[in-house]
Amino acid sequence: MKEQYDIVIVGSGLGGLVSALILAKEGYSVCVLEKNNQFGGNLQTFVRDKTIFDTGIHYIGGLSEGQNLYRYFKYLGIMDDLRLKKLDEDGFDIVSFEDINEEFPHAQGYDNFISQLVKHFPKEEAVINEYCKKVQEVCDSFPLYNLEWDGQYESEILSVNAKEYIDTITDNEKLKAVLAGTNFLYAGIQEKSPFYVHALSVNSYIQSAYRCINGGSQITKQLIKQLKKYGGEVYKYKEVTNFNVENNKVTSVEMKDGSSVSANYFISNIELKTTLKMVGEEHFRKSFYKRIQSLEGVISSFSLYIVFKPETFKYFNNNFYHFKDSKGVWTAHEYNEESWPKAYMASMNSSGEDEQWADGMTFITYMHFDELNAWESTFNTVAEKNNRGETYEEFKNRKAEVFLKEIEIKFPGIRDCIKSVHTSTPLSYRDYIGGHKGNMYGYVKDSNEPMKTFIPTKTKLDNLLLTGQSVNMHGVLGVTIGAVVTCSDIVGKEYLVNKIKDFSID
Repeated sequence: MKEQYDIVIVGSGLGGLVSALILAKEGYSVCVLEKNNQFGGNLQTFVRDKTIFDTGIHYIGGLSEGQNLYRYFKYLGIMDDLRLKKLDEDGFDIVSFEDINEEFPHAQGYDNFISQLVKHFPKEEAVINEYCKKVQEVCDSFPLYNLEWDGQYESEILSVNAKEYIDTITDNEKLKAVLAGTNFLYAGIQEKSPFYVHALSVNSYIQSAYRCINGGSQITKQLIKQLKKYGGEVYKYKEVTNFNVENNKVTSVEMKDGSSVSANYFISNIELKTTLKMVGEEHFRKSFYKRIQSLEGVISSFSLYIVFKPETFKYFNNNFYHFKDSKGVWTAHEYNEESWPKAYMASMNSSGEDEQWADGMTFITYMHFDELNAWESTFNTVAEKNNRGETYEEFKNRKAEVFLKEIEIKFPGIRDCIKSVHTSTPLSYRDYIGGHKGNMYGYVKDSNEPMKTFIPTKTKLDNLLLTGQSVNMHGVLGVTIGAVVTCSDIVGKEYLVNKIKDFSID
């Protein structure tokens, strides 16, 4: 590592790596610092019983030729080398409920999305059409979502509540539950979640939906490969502990190992509250610091990673969103010891194009960080191994058994197919991903206070910028667009977006 770079990026999540690559392509000397053993943040994968599992990226939308994420990835030079498997076009997501003996598909392509749902709701075709039109209208109003640098969305869009909008278009309670049934994608809260978050989350999947064969970490590998091609550098086991500030500028960052590095610009791709703490409260406006501290983190999750015995469990080329009660689609995060889990998302691993049998499957449900208060002071990663103790293992085993019993209702006989079961808790997400209290998607967006969670990429410090899911939208597309916004502060928005657009069209 050199002593000085043009740009130092703290954190190697998707936002940090995309920012690094964009700026390296522009000729800047770039260095990325990562505290953990593995680069990529939510793109990380891990192996259990020779089976690859994703940490956070279970499927990706907008990757068919000409679509928005395809064009961003094409510009970054990674699109052609990704190994992808297209999910079932007639039902990439399946929504189901224990009180309704029926499965409802979310299909790829808007015409197909409508026609597949109309089979289940023949009298509601006009409603489903209206819903699809509204989703597309909202997405079209965000310029960068459509690779346009100019233009601005109407601020009223930010105040439309997702549940309230869906409630206004139909009285059919079952259809309402189905349209909102994938709100796990943004951890939907009935009184807060804006419709624009819902629309931006579901639209790209309806356009096209893919699994990464052998996991999402291939995106990390391709980004780093391209970054190095343009002279960029990445270092792991480099935990930044402090930002040094003089004359309203960051001059260098210090690391846990005692080393330091200087730069002309610094980009933080780590959690916002952590960033502010390491820079120092005194370097920010009191109102801004107070606002960040008051932000509510999105809920965290508990996950089961199941490895199957060979050729015992059928491969499903779709994801499942399952609820105990169709009336509880917006309240699955409100649980107690007896009612948990109220809902879960299930996703298969993919190891190739043609699959008959599943190697493994991930089940994710909500879990509040408060349940882990007894072990809050413990940290455990590959880079820094620690044992949280026997009681923690007992907690995980007890929760896994409760969760598995719920899963068996939807998938009878699954227990007989299991070779091994592995778990992660909000503590795992906190330690490996760095989210505040293990939150899944950054901070809660609130239709009642839409501007509260809009964080500018520029800070009061002249050369400190922010990126990542805590700043803009979460998800692969949201974070990629957020990185473009961050880099625009250095190279110019019109210049950068036109360059991406022209390149991806060529």
